[in-house]
Amino acid sequence: MDTSFSRHHRRAVGRIYPESHALAETQHLSQPRASHHPLQIYPLVRELAVAGARVRVPVAVTCRVLKIARQPYYRWRARPVTDAEWVQAHRANALSDAHREDLEFGYRFLVDEAREIGGQVMADRTAWRICSANGWWSVFGKPKAYSKARRAGAPAHEDLLARDFTADTVNALWLTDITEHPTGEGKLYLCAVKDVWSNRIVGYSIDSRMKSSLAVTALDNAVARRRVDGSGVAGCVLHSDRGSQFRSRRMQRALTRHSMVGSMGQVGSAADNAAMESFFSLLQRNVLDRRRWTTRDELRIAIVTWIERTYHRRRRQATLGRLTPIKYETIMTHTAAQAA
Repeated sequence: MDTSFSRHHRRAVGRIYPESHALAETQHLSQPRASHHPLQIYPLVRELAVAGARVRVPVAVTCRVLKIARQPYYRWRARPVTDAEWVQAHRANALSDAHREDLEFGYRFLVDEAREIGGQVMADRTAWRICSANGWWSVFGKPKAYSKARRAGAPAHEDLLARDFTADTVNALWLTDITEHPTGEGKLYLCAVKDVWSNRIVGYSIDSRMKSSLAVTALDNAVARRRVDGSGVAGCVLHSDRGSQFRSRRMQRALTRHSMVGSMGQVGSAADNAAMESFFSLLQRNVLDRRRWTTRDELRIAIVTWIERTYHRRRRQATLGRLTPIKYETIMTHTAAQAA
């Protein structure tokens, strides 16, 4: 029973009961509020009219004093949960699941996620009303009073590297991160996965939205490529920052599915993922900042072409003995096979 009622309602109840009874019955009521929906009052009407009540008050009397209609009350008695309330509850569940997956999403993005994953179709305004009532805001919007003191969420994994970006064998240590760049159609996001052993970008994903699926797809692509090459990834360490995409439940399930180990750097320290940042710095200079990009597809093609043709097969790296990542892997894999 909702026990939140205005002073007007308490005075009205007082006219029904003798004064002593009214005081006793309303003693437990909370502080007055500005307004009340009839649905909040119906439980009181039912409680006063119950046969076993200390002072039984007919529904007609209560409704007259509280100035509410009787027919809606009887409809509520027959069906306390309406179809509209049932639909709204399912919509709220879908929005809540989407919000927990990606805390950076605002209500407009949550509408798309609720439709795609939960099958709940609704207008943006409906989603805003539900999100507003439950406080489901993007971490980048609707800052609270204590926002200046807020910190990044707790890491899903400990930092296993301590800035030691070295690996003695293939699939021992992977790094991942996300970068973005504007186009005439809006931003384009790239998530890349790098094998520290050969500096090869073993997997990447490009999308117009920065969702957790962006990181998961990049990881799945990396695992698939290594399996084609005939090497397993079980036990491989995947190091990232504390971005919500990497802390999401979807990403943690992907790591478990591939039998990999997660690792996360500290907050606000680019040096904790410096080896990955160096790749994005090269991409920035050689592709992203070379010109203005009109469409997302135009930039997408340029990124893929540079990674696969230039970075992997033409750009020699001093740390690899002046070899390209593909050439280094070919030589080292052949050498290891001969030694075996």
